Amino acid sequence: MHTGLKITAFAAALAATFGTAYGVGQALDPVVADRAPAPAHDEKHTPVSPAPRADDGHTGHQAAPAGGLRVSASGYTLDLRTPRVEAGRPTDLRFTIRDDTGRAVTEYRPEHEKELHLVVASRDLLTYRHLHPTRAADGTWSTPVDLPKAGGYRVFADFTPARKGAENLTLGADLAASGAYRPQQLPEPRGTARVDGYEVRLHGALRPGRGTELRLTVSRDGKPVTDLQPYLGAYGHLVALRSGDLAYLHVHPNGEPGDGSTDPGPTVSFTATAPSSGSYRLFLDFKHDGVVRTAAFTVRAGTQPGTLEHPHADDADDGGESAGHDH
Repeated sequence: MHTGLKITAFAAALAATFGTAYGVGQALDPVVADRAPAPAHDEKHTPVSPAPRADDGHTGHQAAPAGGLRVSASGYTLDLRTPRVEAGRPTDLRFTIRDDTGRAVTEYRPEHEKELHLVVASRDLLTYRHLHPTRAADGTWSTPVDLPKAGGYRVFADFTPARKGAENLTLGADLAASGAYRPQQLPEPRGTARVDGYEVRLHGALRPGRGTELRLTVSRDGKPVTDLQPYLGAYGHLVALRSGDLAYLHVHPNGEPGDGSTDPGPTVSFTATAPSSGSYRLFLDFKHDGVVRTAAFTVRAGTQPGTLEHPHADDADDGGESAGHDH
């Protein structure tokens, strides 16, 4: 996948519609457990490639602006047919990508082994789903989704039309889940996340307008994991969403399986550029022992240039309910 990344006003409007409404749930691969945020302290490969120098202008795979803020761009529109669901009840999420004539797009250029990647994230960034829906012959996409929490969500469709000269796009649309809504704060920045017995440590800083290296190291039971498995053609996938408007960016790893220099762990390296200063939520998908899991981090870009911008490096429980996946 490629580039791509307010709840108060939205919550008020939705609450008026649903009463005490709002919610995101479970897909078919891994899920990060839904937990209340920890008390605030207040608010691919080894060897790893050298981090880009601050003055070399390197932006890696993330040179384009963040996506997902528009429902329509470059002549294509995300037509979300299921804009409302009920929290805690499995629902078939349906949508269509339409071209500038209004016709449903039925031909795509595969990216990372899929024609289209779908991400669903809650407005509070505590719930995240990376899904791969099925396309019918008429161009309608569908995927089951079970959203456990009420609230506002954003749906991101990341795809490349097969039309000659078409570029990769990430389009976004709002999704609402009805139910009793309880607002939660974004977890504090931390350098370690734990999921299903795995520990993932984040090294590096996300900086606005400048490509920097982010390294994520996976271990289990205190031992480095050196046999990560390819997932969608890579040893790891990283999605970043900006707090506030959920601007979307997807960053590819530095290296890929079979290139002769990328080892299957314990470290997966990415080069990323933040579109602005602010708080971001990072979601790392990695596969081991046949299961895809997601580790989530909160980072702040632009607050302390040149330093690691998640001070509580040893606190792993940052709250949040990370990702579901399907294949």
